[in-house]
Amino acid sequence: MNTLRLDNGQSRRLFLDRHALSDAPTGEAKGPELLDMIKRLGFVQLDSINTVARAHDLILFSRKQRYRPKSLKRLYEKDRALFEHWTHDAAVVPMDYYPWWHLRRERDAQKLRKQWRNWRRDGFEARFKTVLDQIRDEGPLCSSDVGSGEKRSSGGWWDWHPSKTALEYLWRSGALCVVGRDGFRKRYDLTERVIDEALCVPPADSEHTAATIDWCCSGALDRLGFATPAELAAFWDHITLAEAKAWCAGESAAGRLQPIEITGADGKLHNSFARPEISADPALERKLTARLRVLSPFDPALRDRKRALRLFGFDYRIEIFVPEAKRTYGYYVFPVLEGEKVVARVDMKAFRENDELRVRALWPEARVRWGKGRQAAFEAELTKLLPLAGVSRWVFDDGWLRV
Repeated sequence: MNTLRLDNGQSRRLFLDRHALSDAPTGEAKGPELLDMIKRLGFVQLDSINTVARAHDLILFSRKQRYRPKSLKRLYEKDRALFEHWTHDAAVVPMDYYPWWHLRRERDAQKLRKQWRNWRRDGFEARFKTVLDQIRDEGPLCSSDVGSGEKRSSGGWWDWHPSKTALEYLWRSGALCVVGRDGFRKRYDLTERVIDEALCVPPADSEHTAATIDWCCSGALDRLGFATPAELAAFWDHITLAEAKAWCAGESAAGRLQPIEITGADGKLHNSFARPEISADPALERKLTARLRVLSPFDPALRDRKRALRLFGFDYRIEIFVPEAKRTYGYYVFPVLEGEKVVARVDMKAFRENDELRVRALWPEARVRWGKGRQAAFEAELTKLLPLAGVSRWVFDDGWLRV
């Protein structure tokens, strides 16, 4: 059987369709509709940086422009339709998926105990019972509510006191659940008081790991369209590369997976796997909306920087940890998507004390002409962003267009 080959346009269209970026960002964006969108994506990464809007809010807004942050907060904290845990980073995840995090929690329990014991956090294990008893008696608590009398360093948010470390460990390993945030501080409660008991019972040991590997790989492939074993393993970040490779081999042997060649932006071919019916997928030839939209630096379509470079020719890195004098672009620069192409990157920030969204610089990508049409589309997108940014107008700095 000949290996199926997708050209670069087909590959982009399929990939963007799977990431809910092929259609215009219209429709309801609260309650069941918002939950359906999060299920389609798999999860939404949380991030505290708020130069224009927080990452999770911009991720959802770029797909549904009626979205407002209070809708996610309600879905998470009141409706309990989401839970918070880790994928590649902290994320909110549909509550239906909670049973598939048992393996992650088991592995975290083993890994983190050893890592954090050697991370100058001596004594955090001795705080487990005290922290659990305090939450049981007082209800949901933040890290500032526990560890009274413990030495607290001024070294920064990462320099945890023992009770804070105990909180994080008990959350990551399953005894505690994050039930919401005050500002961006997590509130923890006992899992038994938050999660339905039926969701907390792991499968039998003999089935647990294999079933989770299958769910992770199959779910990742559904949301990527095509993928390498490494990309499948990294999607939820629950399983190992060896486990993903073994899954691909088994599915291929059973005829449920086939090798496929993906044409990169540079014309080079890259080996992946896809389902056999991929050649008939309507997304391959679907005309994408020409709508220009600003994406979060943590958008799931671009989170894998190597894949973004391979598929879109978009070489991107976030420069928040790069000294200002050494930055190529800026502290927090947003990709700009138009149809199936990334056409620019923009450095902008909401100055809420001045009630303005200030565009400091925009760099069109190579071979992209920034004419009147794109400028008008960009200004229209800025106007739509204003409510999310919490300001009423946008302005351009002098010399903002970098061509």
